[in-house]
Amino acid sequence: MAHRIQKSIQIAAAPAVVFDINQDYDRRLEWDTFLKKAELIDTDKAEVGGKAWCVSKYGLGMETRYVSFNHPRVTAVEMRDSSVVFKSFAGSWRFEQQEEQSSKVIFIYSYELKTYLKLTSPIIKWVLARDVSQRLRDLKTYIKN
Repeated sequence: MAHRIQKSIQIAAAPAVVFDINQDYDRRLEWDTFLKKAELIDTDKAEVGGKAWCVSKYGLGMETRYVSFNHPRVTAVEMRDSSVVFKSFAGSWRFEQQEEQSSKVIFIYSYELKTYLKLTSPIIKWVLARDVSQRLRDLKTYIKN
């Protein structure tokens, strides 16, 4: 069964500014407390077809591939290889202009758990939703400072 988590936050900065900070892997660990490691693979910038390797604070790593990169509106990745937890996984960041210097940032996870984890689905969904909300707050705090 597929699951979806969507959270959003208002940030007092233009979408291009928020997008650029969000997708700058050299600065990613400065604000994203969910990640212990974040690096691009075989490229120096995020782009469609580009790959990234990220390791969560829980120690779980995932290789993803960019399937969308539309500056400054949206970026999306999908899981490339098998995961201990996920049968499938995709994530996207959307950046919508609100006022002149304000953005609505929408973060979405779409995933399907491995069969042996289906009974823990409500717990995993709660943890992921909490982590998505925290990452949005981390980004907002970083941009405010």
